[in-house]
Amino acid sequence: MPKNDEAAGGAVDADVTALGYEEARDELAAIVARLEGGTETLEESMRLWERGEALAAHCERWLDGAQQKIDAMTAQTGDED
Repeated sequence: MPKNDEAAGGAVDADVTALGYEEARDELAAIVARLEGGTETLEESMRLWERGEALAAHCERWLDGAQQKIDAMTAQTGDED
């Protein structure tokens, strides 16, 4: 892969980290729908796939963080009983 594509990938990741969970989830769903449509070029499909991977990882980080907060609150509540 050319160096320019790698630099663009870094920019995509930085852009994704600025998104909230719902924004990232909605964009990921739109990408999946476009890919399932099968009308994109190979290059565009690859770009969308890479963006989708970054969005999915971002959503997973959000969900993991939420789960950790829930676990901490649940443990704290359990300690008070």
